[in-house]
Amino acid sequence: MKWLVSRDKWRFLMRRIRERLWVKPLLICIVSILAVFGAKVSDKLPLARLAPDVSSGSVESLLSIMAASMLAIATFAVASMVSAYSSASTTATPRSFPLVIADDVSQNALSTFVGAFIFSIVALMAMKNGYFEIAGRFTLFSMTVAVLGFVVFTFVRWTDRIARLGRLGPTVDQVEAATSTAMRNRRKQPALGGLVRNLRAPRAGTAVFAAEVGYVQQIDMQALQKYAEAMGGRVVVDALPGTFAMPGNPLAHVLTGSAAVKEADVEQVVAAFTIGRDRVFDHDPRLGLIVLSEIAGRALSPAVNDPGTAIGIVGTLVRLFALWAEPSEHPAAESVEFDRVEVQVLQLDDLFDDAFTAIARDGAGTVEVGVRLQKALRSLASVGDDSMRVAAVRHAQNALARSEKALTLQHDLDVIRSLAQSVGVPLAID
Repeated sequence: MKWLVSRDKWRFLMRRIRERLWVKPLLICIVSILAVFGAKVSDKLPLARLAPDVSSGSVESLLSIMAASMLAIATFAVASMVSAYSSASTTATPRSFPLVIADDVSQNALSTFVGAFIFSIVALMAMKNGYFEIAGRFTLFSMTVAVLGFVVFTFVRWTDRIARLGRLGPTVDQVEAATSTAMRNRRKQPALGGLVRNLRAPRAGTAVFAAEVGYVQQIDMQALQKYAEAMGGRVVVDALPGTFAMPGNPLAHVLTGSAAVKEADVEQVVAAFTIGRDRVFDHDPRLGLIVLSEIAGRALSPAVNDPGTAIGIVGTLVRLFALWAEPSEHPAAESVEFDRVEVQVLQLDDLFDDAFTAIARDGAGTVEVGVRLQKALRSLASVGDDSMRVAAVRHAQNALARSEKALTLQHDLDVIRSLAQSVGVPLAID
């Protein structure tokens, strides 16, 4: 049984296409060519005789100037964007590259420059071959002036953007924005719209394994729901987005009662899991936390030695976990859309491990990082969520143990011990 691609699947595919740098320029080039030939329509309109007569020489001169300048600007834009992408991978982390390359302002600017170049070339050839009459020339002249004005506006706006693109601060902001979006979506649907899986229940049913090796990027819950309805059973998802899938690890278990699961049915379940070489931010809040932790770890490396960036990252993580701790506006019953699919919810301990373990390890010998980390964990322990308080105390205790191994000055140790005690860490009595 084959089903149409679900809405969520289409959205996921459109986001992946959006990350391709050539898509928007190609679309704009097609629009530019259609616009040039569309100007010919004005020669056939009843009001064509009222159009002012614009000389062919003036239009050709304007198009020639725009064609020559747009090629240079487009080349400069590509070089600047490549430099910004390289900077993002070097100063932050390579995992932030998809967010930087998906920047709308830069993609729109490049598309505008390339589209204006194609427009001017095609229009110039049409003018030199006498394709337009009086109304067509006037329409083309008006379009050229409008395109030129839009190019100037785009270039000024893009110049301000490219000065920041790929820099560490804006890259961190992009990662935070992507992570907060993923967290909000997961808080809205803790089980991706399905039923919450009982982790204590033993695994049962027929295991479904991945046909390739890679990371689970997206799960088509609608396809799994329709499959389960057709089979009269349930699907228990084992691999959340972000899980490393391989032939030995099951993606899901299919429970169909007495009915046997056929090989074709297994292929339908596997097809509901999108597997790729890399993790993506859309449905994987843990990836955003890992990327932020990597940025902090690089800042704390001896080669960079920038504890201020790590301290800023800790503040970013506090904002994200405060968002995670906010009461959900959607009752659990309302978030269930796929009642035949069971999905494990994200564990808060795993989120804390992704966010704070590496920072505590790399910053153990830096007292200002240790102090900021303990203060951050104290804030998270007091947000009113019991599970978050337990996780914060555990990480405060681990961070203290690392600092005790790395710090040598007694005063620094006393400060961090005092802060850890305020989090809730019981201190040993000598």
